[in-house]
Amino acid sequence: MTLGDVMHRFKTLTTKLYSDAVREAQWPPFRRRLWQRDYYEHVIRDAGALQRIRTYIEQNPLRWRTDAQNPRRGAPIDSR
Repeated sequence: MTLGDVMHRFKTLTTKLYSDAVREAQWPPFRRRLWQRDYYEHVIRDAGALQRIRTYIEQNPLRWRTDAQNPRRGAPIDSR
């Protein structure tokens, strides 16, 4: 199984589970797609690269509020 296969299965499964929760648990629906089309992979070559990736992962959710792909850009953050 390739990394692409794993990512495809992960995105498919999580989209199905989220869609089920939209119907059954009244989760907020998503527009268009839950996931972006592709993914980014990167070889971690040293401790500096690892730290940059960790920082990106930690800070990325904070940038979602201003992301152009966020349909609720600029809206208050839901604390649920």
